[in-house]
Amino acid sequence: MRRVSKIAAAGIATAALALSATACGSTSSQKDSGTSSSSSAGGKGVKIGVAYDVGGRGDHSFNDSAARGIDKAKAEFGGDVKELTAKTTDTEADREQRLTDLAGAGFNPVIGIGYAYANSMKKVAVKYPNVTFGIVDSVVEGPKNIDNIVFTEEQGSYLAGVAAALKTKTNHVGFIGGVDVPLIKKFEAGFNQGVKDTKPDVKVDNQYLSHGSDTSGFASPDKGKQAAQGMLDNGADVIYTAAGSSGTGAIEAVSGKKGAWAIGVDSDQYQQASLSKYKNAILTSVVKNVDIGVYDLIKSIKDGKPLVGTNSYPLAKGGVSLATSGGFIDDLKSQLDAAQKKIVDGTIKVKTTP
Repeated sequence: MRRVSKIAAAGIATAALALSATACGSTSSQKDSGTSSSSSAGGKGVKIGVAYDVGGRGDHSFNDSAARGIDKAKAEFGGDVKELTAKTTDTEADREQRLTDLAGAGFNPVIGIGYAYANSMKKVAVKYPNVTFGIVDSVVEGPKNIDNIVFTEEQGSYLAGVAAALKTKTNHVGFIGGVDVPLIKKFEAGFNQGVKDTKPDVKVDNQYLSHGSDTSGFASPDKGKQAAQGMLDNGADVIYTAAGSSGTGAIEAVSGKKGAWAIGVDSDQYQQASLSKYKNAILTSVVKNVDIGVYDLIKSIKDGKPLVGTNSYPLAKGGVSLATSGGFIDDLKSQLDAAQKKIVDGTIKVKTTP
């Protein structure tokens, strides 16, 4: 089993694409599972099959981060790309069919963007042992042809908590999660710990937009806006949202209150053209470099040495980071650097559950 290497170098290379990649693709969160976009480079290169989570390309967050890695690989290696996007109404059968359609059409790798594909990928991977599958944010036990791409979201979120605690004027901050699943609980746990370790007297509000199997919390900007507005009305002046495209609604709400700050997630949301009118309210973003993991997998297929097993991208290797666009956290650099050093050397153990 080959392990991840040279992640930091890949992170530098992919960062250059961040400004351009999100300008492409659909912004619909309700695309039918049969809808796709394809591109070709003379039939050569790698045939990349992608199954996005709800929101798909254009979510300004998690899916767009993955798309940057796909775009980078496509530009370097050529080939074909087929992209399918989940709906909030998806069943397990829908997800299984989506992966089967990609594998059956000869795409390799087939990448599931999001933990929701875990059970269906376990079934489909067994049926296509000669195809390498990749899944982001989950570990699928059993099949040997899966690359489990995971990140230490709690570590990046801890740094966001430090920044929030140091920037709040009201001693009151908030966290909004898309769905109350273990993955998003990692964001909540890290953020809360970062706040409390920095300033124990700061109040933290925590709220989720949907629950259980209802994934609408990842694709409902109206819900994000409403939740953020409620927190602002209750006195919070820094709000961190980990909720896919729902976060755009939260950022909009925060931008309407003078002196309040939003913290973005997954992509550097300050840099996104579609959010430019709100950018002066975006304190920072917890960047989750999904593009690095996705690119590494595609490159491994191109090199004939497929990545499989569990490959983790932590803070120490550039898997997560805190964006500095806008310069709004420049005055916190010494404190943030100190916190990051302690996380990396193990002095601070960041919790993964609240």
